[in-house]
This record gives sequence, structure tokens and C-alpha cells, in this order.
Amino acid sequence: MGVVWEGLAQAFKLLISFDPEVLEIVWLTLKVCGAATLISILIGVPVGTFLALYRFPGRRLAISLVNTFMGLPPVVVGIWVSFLLWRTGPLGRLGLIYTPVAMIIAQSVIASPLVAGLSMAALQQLPPKLRLQILALGASPWQALLTMLKEARLGLLAAVIAGFGGVISEVGAAMMVGGNILHYTRVLTTATVLAVSRGEFDLALALSFILLGMAFTVTAALTILQQGRRSA
Repeated sequence: MGVVWEGLAQAFKLLISFDPEVLEIVWLTLKVCGAATLISILIGVPVGTFLALYRFPGRRLAISLVNTFMGLPPVVVGIWVSFLLWRTGPLGRLGLIYTPVAMIIAQSVIASPLVAGLSMAALQQLPPKLRLQILALGASPWQALLTMLKEARLGLLAAVIAGFGGVISEVGAAMMVGGNILHYTRVLTTATVLAVSRGEFDLALALSFILLGMAFTVTAALTILQQGRRSA
């Protein structure tokens, strides 16, 4: 327990002393995770909505793929994104490998199926005939869709929380496509792994506490939004 308290104390010192390297890592973590979460929402919510509300040939196969990708191993994502972005790969000319953009792409691929699957489940929890009832009352298809999304907002926010959790906790794919480069692609998860590999366990614990605090703050804010709307 002494090591844990030392790590917590060091985390506090690193934050209140405004350590430049730590602040840089925290800021990059926020940017990468924020961008990846936003992209996963922009992809996942429409996909989940479409699968939940519309019938088309191959729908069951599409749902099975989404459910499968919800458990996609990060290392698999990392190797495939790396293959695409390597200099000899199909997208190698873009020069994105070992950049923050590559990390955002990999994390978006990981989080999008989570958001899509949980969004689909949230909308499928609604009464099956609700959309028809809304349309019968004179609403346009667009208004009916917005009403359905509003009714499923608790589940949709849960999907966003899950997507953010999948992004901020990811380390394998981030290291494979980002390279853990100091002052460029090093984020809290990869910095923690590096500290452990060097035997700097007090620093690793400090970084883990900072990461946990960041995850708790963002998740708590989303939870307050979710539960506040429920009480409203």
C-alpha cells in the first residue's frame, strides 16, 4: 500500500507543479480521445439507428458484424490500421503512420462498433409501433426520427460513455500505429506502459491515477447529463 500512496502523492505533485511533460501528455490524451469519441459517435449512432429502425436484405448479417466488432481485439485493429498506413501500404502516401491522426483512426475503429451496437439496442428497447404512432399524429419522417432518438437518449448516452471508455483505456493499437514518441504521440496509457517497462513503478502509478481521474471526470459529466435528463 505504501507504493500506492507514493504514486498518488506523485500524481498530485505532477499536476500541481504543472510538469510540462505530463501536461503535454494529458493534453494529447484529451485531444486524441476526444476526437476518436466524436468520430465514433458520428459513425456509430447513425449506423445503430439505421439497423434498429429499418429493414433491408442482409440486415441480420450487418447486425452480426456490428456485434462481432464490439469485441474486436485492439491489436487486430492496430495491425490492420498499420498495414493500411505503412509507407508500402494502400494509404502510405498520406504519411499518417506514427502520428496522432493514426491513433485517432485506430481508436475510432475500436469505439464505433461499441457506439453502434449500444445505440441499436437503445432504439430497439422502444415500443415497436412507436414510430408508426408518431407518423400517424402528423409528424414528418425526420421529426419521427428525432423523437425516437429523444426517447432513447438514456441508452444513447450510455453508448457514448461506453465508446469513450473503449477509447481512453486503449493502449495496444495506440502503440502500434502511434509509436509512443515523446512530445508527439505519447499519451497516458502508452506512457504508463513505458514507465512499467523501465521499472519506474511510482511514475507508472502516478500516471495511472491521472488517467483514472480523467476518465472519472469525463464519465461523471456524461452520467450527470444522462441522469439529469432522466429526472427531467
